[in-house]
Amino acid sequence: MADKEKPLKWIASSYKDLMALPLNVRKFFGHALDFAQRGGQHNAAKALKGFGGAGVLEVIENDADGTYRAVYTVKFVEAVFVLHCFQKKSKSGTATPKEDMDLIHTRLRTAEAMAQELRNAQTNH
Repeated sequence: MADKEKPLKWIASSYKDLMALPLNVRKFFGHALDFAQRGGQHNAAKALKGFGGAGVLEVIENDADGTYRAVYTVKFVEAVFVLHCFQKKSKSGTATPKEDMDLIHTRLRTAEAMAQELRNAQTNH
């Protein structure tokens, strides 16, 4: 694992959405995100399909009330960006619903812009 811990950046409502999840799910996701910040990958983290290996990962956790997902990217050296935290509502299959995938794509573009801003700020110092 890396020596330097990457900062964690929350895109849009992802932090608020995480805090609305059950405590045990939040703790599990926090543990997985800690791995990512330190340059590692939690055993439960898997590449999210549809992003062409762009470093977009998801962690899935189940509890009595359902299935929850946290999606984040390690694509950028500046930070780990949390893109989306949600409860999977779909009853058919394991695929991520289209609305959630569209949201993740949009937030990945936001993360890319934020990473560029962080890069620019670092080079201007």
